[in-house]
Amino acid sequence: MCGIVGVIGKSDVAPVILESLRRLEYRGYDSAGIATLVDGAIDRRRATGKLNALSGELDASPLNGTIGIGHTRWATHGAPTQNNAHPHATENVAVVHNGIIENFRALRQELEAAGATFSSDTDTEVIAHLINGYLADGKTPKDAVEATLARLEGAFALAIVFKGENKLMIGARQGSPLAVGYGDGEMYLGSDAFALAPMTNRVAYLEDGDWVVITDTSAVVYTADGREVSRPVQVVPVSAALVDKGNHRHFMAKEIHEQPEVAGHVLGHYVDPFTQTTRLPDLPFDLAGIPKITIVACGTAYYAAVVAKYWFEQLARVPVEVDVASEFRYREGAMTPGGLALFISQSGETADTLAALRYCRANGQHIASIVNVTESTIARESDHIFPTLAGPEIGVASTKAFVCQLMVLAVLAIATAHKRDTIDDAEHARLTSELTAIPRHLSDVLRLEPQIEKLSYELSNARDVLYLGRGVSFPLALEGALKLKEISYIHAEGYPAGELKHGPIALIDDTLPVIVIAPWDKLFEKTVSNMQEVMARGGRIILLSDKRGIDIAGDEASALLQMPDVDPFTAPILYAVPLQLIAYHTAVHKGTDVDQPRNLAKSVTVE
Repeated sequence: MCGIVGVIGKSDVAPVILESLRRLEYRGYDSAGIATLVDGAIDRRRATGKLNALSGELDASPLNGTIGIGHTRWATHGAPTQNNAHPHATENVAVVHNGIIENFRALRQELEAAGATFSSDTDTEVIAHLINGYLADGKTPKDAVEATLARLEGAFALAIVFKGENKLMIGARQGSPLAVGYGDGEMYLGSDAFALAPMTNRVAYLEDGDWVVITDTSAVVYTADGREVSRPVQVVPVSAALVDKGNHRHFMAKEIHEQPEVAGHVLGHYVDPFTQTTRLPDLPFDLAGIPKITIVACGTAYYAAVVAKYWFEQLARVPVEVDVASEFRYREGAMTPGGLALFISQSGETADTLAALRYCRANGQHIASIVNVTESTIARESDHIFPTLAGPEIGVASTKAFVCQLMVLAVLAIATAHKRDTIDDAEHARLTSELTAIPRHLSDVLRLEPQIEKLSYELSNARDVLYLGRGVSFPLALEGALKLKEISYIHAEGYPAGELKHGPIALIDDTLPVIVIAPWDKLFEKTVSNMQEVMARGGRIILLSDKRGIDIAGDEASALLQMPDVDPFTAPILYAVPLQLIAYHTAVHKGTDVDQPRNLAKSVTVE
């Protein structure tokens, strides 16, 4: 995840910003930069690679100035070059940005037609030019930013400084975290309290949709519709800042809320933003000629694999076998010559998955892995790795790693289908465009949290919970049940809805909550038929669907969660999030240890 730091200080701020950026190195990055106001004018230093390179630039050509912004960039739009490194600037404004601006192509075309000259391949630069245009029209910096925010689609966090404004900085948050730090005649912006810890322990966290106007002595926060609001200032202990949870009680909550941002990192790595097509490196195997794909994983990663089975088979028409790693090698299954064995692991150290990899290697398979830790053993023993770019995941129950796994698998399914000519160029671009909207939709889903917290209070009193889904929603039912079991200790089961009458229906009574995952798709009516069988026997339905589904089937449900209207292909990625939040808030109500549930470890490194 990219990192943002902004400082309005009393002395030169570049050294302070550089040190704060070092504290954000754990988030991952491939370039960095700082901009300050020198005698009122914007000046920048940028470098690719690690912060030592930026430090060298500053040693060779120091930056003065008592106000500045800094950034560690994980490349999304545009390669990790100096021109693409942040901050991006015009003569009058400089910007650093985390996230993705979905409509940047249309904005860029409009701005270029109006005479703007671009120097990078990034989406971020359109923000600087939009603000610059509004400033040229006579708007104040505050009004120029407000007008610009109204035109941006996507998920983002921003820090902005202006020519001639030595005591003014503006920040904004939509889907990516941002905190305001309070000092003595100094003020700060940062991606988290850890970045700000050397400067202040007094921090206020912006909420989604907030933007803030900061001077050297004040911070005024506004909502997306322009209302002035107050966000509480918290005193963050140094020990807490070292392992910052932001304004969340638990790492799991923080990691759930990081999903719009990390989904953007996946898109930046695997999608060409100009052509809206998938972008893969040269692979040591031919996706078009693979006769069979074998996907092996454990736990939550296994459920991501099951979703991918539907995607690969439906889109690319390639046979896919999915196995639990702990069973796979003992089954001694026959391997198709020239097949692709794909391994999914957050840590890259899971013992059973590693053993399965070595079995496939011995049986002549091409080996690829989807991992979050690119230096891990599984990564090192693979022919090729597909990084998930989720960043550190502290909570034992996987959340953002799961969503990133699904994002990478979706890209691979689309790319494979295109190479096998089972989808044409138009469908390739359409499906990729649907993926590009995921960060924005994830932000929309997170706004359901107050509803979910309320219904989870009732769930916390249940002894058993049943999850139902069809098609790609079936593995989500399995994942939702796993999440509830592992952190709330409530017994839960996930079933394909069509199997209801083959046994599970015997469990239905008026004490059993049944969570139905039913996006509007070709299986919706069949799922609703199963749901009605549950209601006829007194079961309490919690329905997850979109507006069309809820309008048709929501009348008799005990609780409704209305999801965004999206293509059925991308629905599993979004529907994972309310299932995570249901488990999280149920566990919080029960008082269990959310981040470190009993008997579980983050990485299972023994068989």
